[in-house]
Amino acid sequence: MRQLVIGALLLASTVVPATLPAQASTTRASTAQAPPGPTHATYSNPVSGDAVQTFPDPAMIRGKDGLWYAYGTTNPIDGKNEHILPMLKSADMVHWTYAGDVYTGDDHPSWWPNGTRPWAPDIRYVNGAYHLTYSLSTSGVGLATSPHPTGPWTDRGRIVPAGGSGCPTNDIDQAVYTDVNGDNYLYWGSYDTICVARMNAEATAVTGEVTRIAHGRRMEGGFVVRRDGKYYLFYSDAGCCDGAFSGYTVKVGRSDSPLGPFTTPTGVNLMDLTSKDGIVLAANGNGWVGPGHNAVQTDLSGQDWLVYHAIPSSAPEFGRVTTTWGTTISNLARRPLMIDRLDWIDGWPVVRAGAGPSTGEQPAPVTTWSVGSTFNDGTAGWTGPWKPASDPDSLGYLTGKGSTSELSDGRIQGDVRVEADLRLREGGAAAGLVVTRENGSKDVTAWIDRERGELVVTAKVRGRTTTASSPLPASFGYGSWHNVAAERRGNALAVSVSADRLGDPLAQVVMTLPEGAPTSGAIGVVARGAADADNVGAAPLYQQVTERVPDPVLGERLPAYSDEFDGTGTPTGWTRVRNPSAALSGGSLVWPTQNAELFQGTNTASILLRDAPQGDFAVETKLTFNGTKGNQQAGLLLYENDDRWLKLTHTVLPLANGGGAVLHQTEFGKEGPRPGTTPPTAVANAPMFGGPAAETTWLRLLYHYDEENGEHDVRMASSTDGTHWIWGGTWSLPRTGPVRIGLISMNTAGATATFDYLRTYEVTSR
Repeated sequence: MRQLVIGALLLASTVVPATLPAQASTTRASTAQAPPGPTHATYSNPVSGDAVQTFPDPAMIRGKDGLWYAYGTTNPIDGKNEHILPMLKSADMVHWTYAGDVYTGDDHPSWWPNGTRPWAPDIRYVNGAYHLTYSLSTSGVGLATSPHPTGPWTDRGRIVPAGGSGCPTNDIDQAVYTDVNGDNYLYWGSYDTICVARMNAEATAVTGEVTRIAHGRRMEGGFVVRRDGKYYLFYSDAGCCDGAFSGYTVKVGRSDSPLGPFTTPTGVNLMDLTSKDGIVLAANGNGWVGPGHNAVQTDLSGQDWLVYHAIPSSAPEFGRVTTTWGTTISNLARRPLMIDRLDWIDGWPVVRAGAGPSTGEQPAPVTTWSVGSTFNDGTAGWTGPWKPASDPDSLGYLTGKGSTSELSDGRIQGDVRVEADLRLREGGAAAGLVVTRENGSKDVTAWIDRERGELVVTAKVRGRTTTASSPLPASFGYGSWHNVAAERRGNALAVSVSADRLGDPLAQVVMTLPEGAPTSGAIGVVARGAADADNVGAAPLYQQVTERVPDPVLGERLPAYSDEFDGTGTPTGWTRVRNPSAALSGGSLVWPTQNAELFQGTNTASILLRDAPQGDFAVETKLTFNGTKGNQQAGLLLYENDDRWLKLTHTVLPLANGGGAVLHQTEFGKEGPRPGTTPPTAVANAPMFGGPAAETTWLRLLYHYDEENGEHDVRMASSTDGTHWIWGGTWSLPRTGPVRIGLISMNTAGATATFDYLRTYEVTSR
């Protein structure tokens, strides 16, 4: 087995799972095979359950003291009173404790407008300090800095001015990214545009031209990581905060440049005026809705994790709560902190191989090294001349000088991830991470080399040395902590250096190790001149997941529930609701849109209905649609009554601040009772959006009756060629009776929907 075997092993303890949503059950969740590897602790979502009731828009960082810290949007984390940018801390990314607020109602920047509720913090480590940015909607983007992850925080003012930022959007949901050349970038925007601009060297102000990189309905929450030379822009669309009707979905685009263009797996440019594929995470019908606004975190094995919030559909909202300004607000969505494994399959990220948010026990992040130390409790288990030292940020660390090394007593072998935080003191020429050393004659070391201005990796085998290197940015701060991480899989070695382990490497080296390179031995640190080291350790390398969860499989077509729309005149076998003006022509059903709607009390739209089969089924149509005006839409409907339905349509929606431009969306919505209201109030949701919509789009709805929870579970899919399908999220709707299959063409007159067929299938695999 490829794992660490010798030395004093520090084993993770079992994690007690947090409380599940009241209506969730493990039988409802999509399943994903856990990757093979060593048995370790487990967790259950939400991971913030024992600490706070809600923690929206989470950001996370591993501090130089070896703990993880999370930061959330201003919210009533205790269920009653708001906290301004609350903070949590954890030793394992699973058990969290409240660590205070960045600001209070009495202690906050004087330039904030009265009543401000800061949103969406982002955390980075820049030049030896923690940089926390936050958004103030129409009042700009603020910055606070601190030498420690929980403050005290120093106000640095606005980094995006109020109004006139150059991005035609609210100034929210910002995130910082530092590129391999040391350039800093800020991504921000929402409703319906994401922008990017260069920042100054200190990452304290936007200085460059503003570039629009993404258009999408309610697109927001941009977060960029770099992997294998590509830039990945994660974002969320469709609406974060409408309780059980929140359609938030995490998607991604990829680029060769931090400035774009970013494209999806099917080649859609994120600036194209259509909904996008590249789905990373969507609701799956297991009791969590609206998963989104993500960050990315990496555990000690090298496994990436998506950090996000989601809403429990059984208890989706708070009652009346008090803001920090003394006012009261109602119906805030309850959005606890979630984590799930992020897999990279065929060059694209996806959560749990495509299975979506998890419920029940899952393998937890690896947060304890098999060999290693934070040095907060001394230097036991290490041999060498380096001395213990301390400071408020790092707590304990090692300091050395001269041509010396400090090695672990414990040994590693096989595929491993080894890392350390390193910095050079005045006069220090280089500091290195000893990836593996065996008997002094075999050695693999990764150096931060000030003299060469490079990340240098050396592999020494019996007197012969193989070297590979990559330049460090000219602005590289040798005197501040940087993380050096090395991952060995077989004879392939990948080494990166970054300030904060947040997917923003400043240099990377990939090399094939020479024959005879050590596969077992000690780890450690080494210096030429004066240097410091902290958080040095190794863990078995994560096991890669290489295949996605299979898509649903459709069985035999059910002719009794299908229609090829042959003939002329009025279609037969359908129930007509409010006299639709649909007619058969040329082997299709042709239906002009109308000025009518199925929205709450406005139930004026015409519908065509037919019975649905018993049990699980899928219904599909091929739709050609020529809509050009906002809110024109046509497509499929699963219908109980005018106030209980689910729809999948090609919808034309106006682009916010788009100068009259419109977006063509695959829109997946529902209407039903809002939980917690008496009597239940019918309300239309903030919909989910699926893959691209074209002039001709194929639409599918996959139906399952969840008997245990008394709900319709319906999943959407769409295609632009009828062969390759983009499977999206799942809506659940409490069942009061059977659904019927329907078609609609509505909202705004002037367009024509042409349905080529309506086909219903058995389902052999969900």
